[in-house]
Amino acid sequence: MKQSLVTERILSYVGKNLESAMTLDTIAKELHYSKFYLERTFKKDMGISLYQYIRRRRLNEAAEKLGNTDRPVIEIALEAGYLSQQAFAQAFRDEYGCTPLEYRKNRHFVRKKERMQMNAGVYVKMREFRFQEGRMAA
Repeated sequence: MKQSLVTERILSYVGKNLESAMTLDTIAKELHYSKFYLERTFKKDMGISLYQYIRRRRLNEAAEKLGNTDRPVIEIALEAGYLSQQAFAQAFRDEYGCTPLEYRKNRHFVRKKERMQMNAGVYVKMREFRFQEGRMAA
């Protein structure tokens, strides 16, 4: 089955506003739904919470910037919505299994694959990455 119209609107809004401050309250207000309805519908359709989805999208964008630019890590962290480099590094390590600097040292970006299935058993599965002989492997 397809995602609900509400989930499609949420995905569109998040995609357009990824670098701005977003909370469940602001998204609900902008889309004219209750935050409880949005969260419940999104989780049913996507298999993860809206917060988890936004966090993963922001970290994925940050990983791309780390792999493809020489911009300072703190600048990328602030754009990803983190107030400190330490908080960003911890979240990045939780998601990618390495620090932002270790990731950058490998000098190439590999977008984490997302598998999405709709309706029953819907989920977004992010592949884990590990280092092998100084290179990033899936």
